[in-house]
Amino acid sequence: MSEVVTKAVAALQEKMGGESFDGSAKFVIEDEGSVIIEGDTVREGDDATDVTLTADRDTFEAILSGDLNPTAAFMGGKLAVDGDMSAAMRLAGVLA
Repeated sequence: MSEVVTKAVAALQEKMGGESFDGSAKFVIEDEGSVIIEGDTVREGDDATDVTLTADRDTFEAILSGDLNPTAAFMGGKLAVDGDMSAAMRLAGVLA
């Protein structure tokens, strides 16, 4: 697992603050790996999920830090969403 993915797992766990996500989502960080959120679990992995969000490292870090709104990243072509769009919207609510 890359250092970026390891840090992403820890940052997402902290950001969720013990809340649970209804569904499963995968963040693919280009050239680094992927992180899965399922229920109240955050882990490295590449399993099939309800929704997959793909971005480069800088975009992912900006979204996590709150410097970039995920909707703005999507609309600007910096974040690709594949799968259940309603799951992506629920995830944004959990991570806000």
